[in-house]
Amino acid sequence: MIQHILILLIFLVAVAYMARMLYRSFAAKSGCAKGCGACSTIDFKKIQKDLEKQQLRA
Repeated sequence: MIQHILILLIFLVAVAYMARMLYRSFAAKSGCAKGCGACSTIDFKKIQKDLEKQQLRA
């Protein structure tokens, strides 16, 4: 009986972890959805401004 409870507990923790990862991937406001900080955030507005500045110079 105790084995079944432990397996159920491990399974529920795994499901909660997967649900959290899925939620974070869809709820990401900017940057990478993983949330580990390995990749930098891409600022598309800044890139657009820089491109416009370069086009005005040329």
